[in-house]
Amino acid sequence: MGKSFYLTTTLPYVNADPHIGFALELVHADILARYRHSLGDDVFFNTGTDEHGLKIYRKAQEEGKKPQAYTDEYAAKFKDLKGKLDLFPGIHFIRTTDANHKKAAQELWRRCLAKGDIYKKKYKGLYCVGDEAFIKESELVNGRCSNHPTMEVIEIEEENYFFRLSAYQEKLLVYLNQEGVIVPEWRRKEAIQFVERGLEDFSISRVKEKMPWGVAVPDDENQVMYVWFDALTNYISTLGWPEDREGLYKKFWEGGETVQLAGKDQVRFQSIMWQAMLMSGGLATTKKIVYHGFITSGGQKMSKSVGNVIDPLAIVDEYGVDALRYFLARHVHPFEDSDFTMERFKEAYNADLANGIGNAAARIMTLAEKHLDKPVEVSPAEFADYFIESMNKYEFNETVAHVTAFVVALDELITSKEPFKLVKSDPESAKTVITDGVRMLWSLNYHLQIFMPDTAQKIQQAIKENKKPENLFPRKE
Repeated sequence: MGKSFYLTTTLPYVNADPHIGFALELVHADILARYRHSLGDDVFFNTGTDEHGLKIYRKAQEEGKKPQAYTDEYAAKFKDLKGKLDLFPGIHFIRTTDANHKKAAQELWRRCLAKGDIYKKKYKGLYCVGDEAFIKESELVNGRCSNHPTMEVIEIEEENYFFRLSAYQEKLLVYLNQEGVIVPEWRRKEAIQFVERGLEDFSISRVKEKMPWGVAVPDDENQVMYVWFDALTNYISTLGWPEDREGLYKKFWEGGETVQLAGKDQVRFQSIMWQAMLMSGGLATTKKIVYHGFITSGGQKMSKSVGNVIDPLAIVDEYGVDALRYFLARHVHPFEDSDFTMERFKEAYNADLANGIGNAAARIMTLAEKHLDKPVEVSPAEFADYFIESMNKYEFNETVAHVTAFVVALDELITSKEPFKLVKSDPESAKTVITDGVRMLWSLNYHLQIFMPDTAQKIQQAIKENKKPENLFPRKE
């Protein structure tokens, strides 16, 4: 009997088209979901869209649209990623404008309020619209937020509700001192150091008159929830919390293994603020959060003005979805920043896929189709120990490196045994070599399925029919 396994990405803002950074998080999450499903676990895989806040409200105004119409349009683009990136069939898609999500955010608010962790006060501070967050003057770089150097920070003075984060310093340290609660380890130490420096209460609402696009604060018609308080609740609202009519919250959040994936800039929000909110609401904390690095292009942060933005859907259209999935798994570091250029992508495509996996599959199945009388009988495969070990460490790049070792072994078998020559001098020995090669391809394919499901399906069908597959990865000049 498998385990209950809950997995979620963060929710991207719907203020722009899907970018390569979010595609990375989605693909890594999908690989993990497919892996755990292959082990027999019951998987709940969540993603979706974050649709409230000042940034989105302003974007809608710029385009002359109502916020709901604007978010509907962009949410549809993100929902389309399920098909475009060949995501896990049972994936759940949550929108923060969903009625049940709003109810969940309001219920969590009421619980934190009842605990004495929400209070109202006048506040004056600097606000970064890009981050939808208040920022200290000491954190500014050249007078601006380091994450959004082209945007002016704005000064806000108003009466808001605050969450008493300062009351959770000790409890958060106990939580963060659990080994494995954050991956990689240095991000856990980073979170501990942040908490040890002292925590400040944070604003969790805005005046509705100034920012009307958000979830209403319970019992206060003049305030709406600050986007972070609202959005973070999606991780449990997607399970049907608080009513939990289908028992998904109890099964997956309380009784299952919970894993969140997020970018490295999310540590404060996901491992500190969100966990304190859960503690305040009397709810279970997240068991593990895995933080990935950023994707740069040509050594620089991606920017439309620089002209180095990578469109993941354009890559899918030209090279196929599995080529993108492969690159994001093999050539993007799971925890560090990685550079992505089309030159580097094309080089990897030709070397690893066209000349690698595609060529190896074509060579052995051409021989099988020509010289074997019937399809090779194959036994149920299992993941190799080293494969499981690297997957359990979320080291996707190392895992794929193990898989490509099968390709090298298959090529070496054909090169050393030369079955294409052996068929003339010793046909039976040649058939044995070819059969061994097909079984090696079968093992390769079993390990490949979680990374490149479409390719794996084609290879499986080729083995079943004893035919050379279509050209899996046509070489690109």
